[in-house]
Amino acid sequence: MASCHTVDMAMAPWRRVIGTAVGAVDRAVVVAMQMRGARDRARADIMTHDERLEVLAAIHRDYGGDSIVADAASYFVPPPAIEPTLRSVRRESAPKSVALEVYDAHWPSPFEPYLADVATKYLSRIENRTARARLFLGDAPNRPAVIAVHGYMGGHWILEEAQWPTAWLARRGLDVALSVLPFHALRGGPRRGAPPFPSADPRLTNEGFRQAVADITSLARWLRARGAPHVGVMGMSLGGYTTSLLATVSRDIDFVMPMIPLALIADFAREQGRLGVGAQADMQHAALERANWVVSPLARPLALPPSRALVVAAEHDRITPTAHARRIANHFGCELVMIPGGHLVQLGRAEAFRGLAAMLEREGIIEPRPHRRR
Repeated sequence: MASCHTVDMAMAPWRRVIGTAVGAVDRAVVVAMQMRGARDRARADIMTHDERLEVLAAIHRDYGGDSIVADAASYFVPPPAIEPTLRSVRRESAPKSVALEVYDAHWPSPFEPYLADVATKYLSRIENRTARARLFLGDAPNRPAVIAVHGYMGGHWILEEAQWPTAWLARRGLDVALSVLPFHALRGGPRRGAPPFPSADPRLTNEGFRQAVADITSLARWLRARGAPHVGVMGMSLGGYTTSLLATVSRDIDFVMPMIPLALIADFAREQGRLGVGAQADMQHAALERANWVVSPLARPLALPPSRALVVAAEHDRITPTAHARRIANHFGCELVMIPGGHLVQLGRAEAFRGLAAMLEREGIIEPRPHRRR
């Protein structure tokens, strides 16, 4: 396994105070997430240990075992070209800023599940059959673009615009697209509660990531056809997992930055106490990892140069601890940036975005910023 270079952005005097405060915020959110998903987990808890192993082994077989992993295109089928419907939202223009046209885009997501057994359930939510993004486009059509992918239960425009530094990225020469993951926000419909993706049923999780890859790849290809010379992806948490997966299965992505990413679904389940303890927990962890292996970002090598990948970890993350980011960075053989703060209170995140800009300057994707005179 390749090693990664770590850049530590955490400021030592802050660490003790930060660790207590932001860790408490993350732990509170974990409790809330566990409560929202209690019904689905209760169904899984009915099964005995042996039954769980049998079900997970069957899912692994249904998804082609290990053979389909080596042939990514047979599972992540290249999507058709799209022509999104654009609705103007506003025009942003300010002194020392780039004029941006903001659009809401939507297009059909002609997704069909890989497994026929789950097709009816998966396709029952009509709203999910429409892919969506909010676009921040400069006047010049030949600017590089970056697609931002939100975390679990995200995708609402008011939150995502606050989360991502779209104006700053625009000033650095990038168009920005905020994408929406399957079953989230506008794609979730009127039903309340936790999104059904990711799911306690590994099959629905596998199908959700397969659809996410297709939708984001379609958007990347459209941005490139529009004139973008380079298109990259960045994502946080669940979006970081999706970004990492894209970096291993899509040739349409030129650079990636997974932030505070989830690395393995099985690791997260074990960390949240969902797999029990002892030898049985180890067996269930291995079986769950195999069941989701077809969509694991660790299952295939990085499909772009390591110099175009940057992974960001938060020192006091209690939702996807730094071990997740380290696993991805080690697998990619790329740089790992460590920032202070936690999963939600991301102190130091500006340094992560500056790290992205530095990487893009080094790779010739954006123009270097002129040095200011002192």
